[in-house]
Amino acid sequence: MRIVRIGAPLAVLAAAFCVAPLQAQQANLGFFVTSEGPGKGGDLGGLAGADAHCQKLAASVGAGGKTWRAYLSTQGDGAINARDRIGKGPWLNAKGVAIAKDVADLHGTNNLTKQTALSEKGDVINGRGDTPNRHDVLTGSQPDGTSFPAGQDMTCGNWTSSTQGAAMVGHHDRIGLRDDEPSKSWNASHPSRGPGGGCTQADLRGTGGDGLLYCFAQN
Repeated sequence: MRIVRIGAPLAVLAAAFCVAPLQAQQANLGFFVTSEGPGKGGDLGGLAGADAHCQKLAASVGAGGKTWRAYLSTQGDGAINARDRIGKGPWLNAKGVAIAKDVADLHGTNNLTKQTALSEKGDVINGRGDTPNRHDVLTGSQPDGTSFPAGQDMTCGNWTSSTQGAAMVGHHDRIGLRDDEPSKSWNASHPSRGPGGGCTQADLRGTGGDGLLYCFAQN
């Protein structure tokens, strides 16, 4: 129990009563949308670089003791499915709200919305209608969380290209240009595109994104 003297400044009193809840939230944190991307478009440094970005942001809010993985698939030989690399769940956001109880729930009737898909800091990420719109989140995945067949690039060269290619993105706010399933999809809405080749940072921003990722704690 923390003892606070009578007459202590308001800031001290606030800190005394907020430390425990904040620590509890950090201990339970199992999911977030990155507050920022690595900044190199679709070149994330491969899966390892993307995972390191998730780990770094988690550590910045006191949740670095867990193993964090970016929700990303790869294509081609040895393709990896995003759904197979994020642990078993359940996953709570920075406010302690459940996103999904397990992998099946995540790819079914999950609780992922603009209000729940919070950053590691617990902030709401800009969506459609906000300036700038940042609702495109990189996934490279099909709706069920599996890889796309080899052929058409949907992973910016397995997350190593910042020029040519494309990346499948989802809408964290579940809103798009139309009232259809892809527009509402959190993980498979549309491929990136743009004059720079499809995988530049400018290309990602041009379609309503910023190179953001979904991060999940494996444990």
